[in-house]
Amino acid sequence: MSFHISVSGAAAEAVRTVVPTLVADLVASGITSLDPALWGPEAEEEAGKRLGWTESVVTSRPLVAEILALREELHAKGVSHIALAGMGGSSLAPEVITLTAGVDLTVLDATDPGQVLAALNDRLESTALVVSSKSGGTVETDSQRRVFERAFRDLGIDPVDRIIVVTDPGSPLEASATEAGYRVFNADPTVGGRFSALTAFGLVPSGLAGVDIGQLLDEAEAVSLALAVDSVDNPGLILGAAIASTSPRRDKLAIVADGTHIVGFADWAEQLIAESTGKIGTGILPVVLDLDAPELTAALPDVQIVRVVADAGDEVFVDHDGADEIRVSGTLGAQFLVWEYATVIAGRLLGINPFDQPDVESAKIATRGLLDSRPEPEPAAFISDGIEVRGTPHVIGAASDLASAIDALLEELGPDGYVAVQAYVDRLALPQLAELRGLLATLSKRPVTFGWGPRFLHSTGQFHKGGTPTGVFLQILSTPAEDLDIPDRPFTFGELIQAQAGGDASVLADKGRPVLTLTLTDPAANISTLFSALR
Repeated sequence: MSFHISVSGAAAEAVRTVVPTLVADLVASGITSLDPALWGPEAEEEAGKRLGWTESVVTSRPLVAEILALREELHAKGVSHIALAGMGGSSLAPEVITLTAGVDLTVLDATDPGQVLAALNDRLESTALVVSSKSGGTVETDSQRRVFERAFRDLGIDPVDRIIVVTDPGSPLEASATEAGYRVFNADPTVGGRFSALTAFGLVPSGLAGVDIGQLLDEAEAVSLALAVDSVDNPGLILGAAIASTSPRRDKLAIVADGTHIVGFADWAEQLIAESTGKIGTGILPVVLDLDAPELTAALPDVQIVRVVADAGDEVFVDHDGADEIRVSGTLGAQFLVWEYATVIAGRLLGINPFDQPDVESAKIATRGLLDSRPEPEPAAFISDGIEVRGTPHVIGAASDLASAIDALLEELGPDGYVAVQAYVDRLALPQLAELRGLLATLSKRPVTFGWGPRFLHSTGQFHKGGTPTGVFLQILSTPAEDLDIPDRPFTFGELIQAQAGGDASVLADKGRPVLTLTLTDPAANISTLFSALR
């Protein structure tokens, strides 16, 4: 089999206790036979139109030849570089596929003007752009498409020769793309975005970039039979029980790459699990860790560690040298499919609908409201060494400088809480901000997630607003050195990312979540000040 899992400690006990019931309830075969009743009557309508991912290995096969033919056609026209405009599952799956294969793909899932400009200035004359949006109305992707169209025309290149669209049949994007003459790949409308790794959303950009996508489907196919069988050896049942049914339940899932050949897998799993389970006040919060993360040795009672390793072995129940862990190994295609099964099984065990995302729209509505009205920015509560400080009253009311504001935020943490760092900045220019995660974990002695905005809004954003209400939120914004207008839109990229940050902060505050927003007015100078406040 192309996937292996071993469990110890509380996870092993959960597997021993829960998997036999899942087998008796015919859950695995029910998923494979597209039974929408598995998640209860309230979820049945949505589940009935969201189980197509179980058949992706078969339904996606005809795409392979089409994608390879288009790749050769593009090469003949001088295209040697693929860029991808997409958000959430539309970008995260191609990102891990191409990183693991060592293939160059520029993933643009950002609205910071500096990052968009960097993509526009990267080999544009030899670039083709894949525009991926399931709904066809994603504001980030629409804005990115518009500036690429203009840039191609400015170079004397017809966008029709360089833009490929992946979207659901009947979407507004399909209609406009068809009218414009773009090549359109229709995705399976019965597959939600976060489950779309093995559909056109994952395969088109990856295949055009040069990945052997036929092999990826082969890898998934190799584990598909084991996932369909109602057996205590089913890896999807084992993993689903291990991540959702420990007693007491560990609702933070720390995922760390430890010897695996797969690059960036935890980021893809994060969006799958968080958006599928984080709702109605419960869920599983994925926490993406490096090998030196303090959470790995802190023995936190609400954290379940998962290591993605080179070889998890053939035995399911293993001592792991006294460690209390889950370990998984296997090919990337197999990992995709097993984790998708495990996530919907976890949804059943948690009593939630894993196919909806009821709280994602609230931040979008708030963002649209700010873009429509474009009010003057809320004055900073105070400015500390060039960093503008804003936040919810309990946080700001107890602060007089940057360090005390951070302290006040962390004081809002409960014994089962977590910190979420949300960096609405150019991650190419400020990659060091990711180091804040480890510093805050050491300081708070609690799990800390880190997300680049607005990317995380299509991932952990659902959990932040709909999941277990124990998070505190640190937003990092920056004043862009250069803005970028969006053709035929009344707002710029700079205004868009500010509205996305402000909209999400307002929704979090309305739900009673503590928020601290720090705006770096001179990022190069402010970075050291920010890090000093945490040491």
